[in-house]
Amino acid sequence: MSTLEAEPAVAAQIFGDRIEPARAFTAALAQHGEERGLIGPLELPRLWSRHILNSAVAAPLFSGRVGDVGSGAGLPGLVLAIARPDVEWVLIEPMERRVVWLNEQVRDLGLDNVEVLRGRAEDWNRGPVLDAVTARAVSALRTLVPLTAPLVRDGGELILLKGANAANEIAAAEKVIRKYRLSDVRVEPIGEGIIEEPTRVIRATVR
Repeated sequence: MSTLEAEPAVAAQIFGDRIEPARAFTAALAQHGEERGLIGPLELPRLWSRHILNSAVAAPLFSGRVGDVGSGAGLPGLVLAIARPDVEWVLIEPMERRVVWLNEQVRDLGLDNVEVLRGRAEDWNRGPVLDAVTARAVSALRTLVPLTAPLVRDGGELILLKGANAANEIAAAEKVIRKYRLSDVRVEPIGEGIIEEPTRVIRATVR
């Protein structure tokens, strides 16, 4: 049986006065995540470093009203909502059991800056109203752009958490980047010198 990774010392630095709800969420995910199909059995020994802090270091990039497409277990949406109570978050998730989990966590953590929306990004009917959209481990950039860009207002941003292959994903998405008139598309490493493996973020402006 794998055990939960000890909280890295840097967690308190990243979350500041929001560390207690971050601890509560991590503990809940560690306790129930596998049985509820939210995380795999091998994730506990790296839950803090690979998932919680990997998501949290991106928190300073956001403002206004932000959508998280494919929220799943709440990575990155719930983690970001904990870290940034001044930002409004819309967590978009199609799977009912995950929506139930997200709503439970919003209630248990007392988060008043989160709306959980059951549905797929392609069914969004509110128009391009969000200041930014994020996603983590959902799909390749060329598949993700058509799902996320239509939700973002003119001049808003895509801020997508990616892996080591981020630059190649941009190259492979050239056509779709043009089609959706994205500009200033780039990879930014976030958290260098703070966390062991920086988070790679693809950022792009939506026009």
